[in-house]
Amino acid sequence: MRTIELNEATIAARVARFETLKPLEIQQDSSIPLEAKDLIYSRKLMSVIGLESSAKTPINANAPVVGAGGITITYAACPPGTGPSLHAHQKTFETFTVLRGRFEFSLNDDGSEKVILEPFDVISVPPKVNRCFRCIADEEGLLQVVISGGVHDLNDIDMAPSVGEKLGAFGAQVKARFEEVGFTFEAHKDGVDA
Repeated sequence: MRTIELNEATIAARVARFETLKPLEIQQDSSIPLEAKDLIYSRKLMSVIGLESSAKTPINANAPVVGAGGITITYAACPPGTGPSLHAHQKTFETFTVLRGRFEFSLNDDGSEKVILEPFDVISVPPKVNRCFRCIADEEGLLQVVISGGVHDLNDIDMAPSVGEKLGAFGAQVKARFEEVGFTFEAHKDGVDA
């Protein structure tokens, strides 16, 4: 096999420094209450590696590294008691590794199946399975989230109907803002197939 060499600039473009990572743009939208954002996202969801494609997705928008064989990597930081609500990915696998803290993962439409993960434990959730997680540690937890297969955009993510109902408490404009960027609220075994 013939090899290639990387120069300093190419190496720099393949490195992500944790201290420079920023939360997704929509997470910085001051018109959305923090409690509503916490229903949808980890408190800070920071892109590390984006897709090779030029498709504009929240994951690709600020990723310092672009292109890693069709996967994306993000870090999800969650203060104690927080984490995103039930949602499913239609075509992608979502694989989580606990880097810091403890997390409870709930699976299926009603979240009835639960598993607790400790540092360096891993769970890989296949497409079309509802999942949510929350930090159950006394300090902020940190997950590495790897998404593989399919197209990694918000059209792949469908929140459970109950999440849409909870967002209603913040006013119709808040739910509409999330729908604007591609979220739907139909992830349920009796929901609409994509």
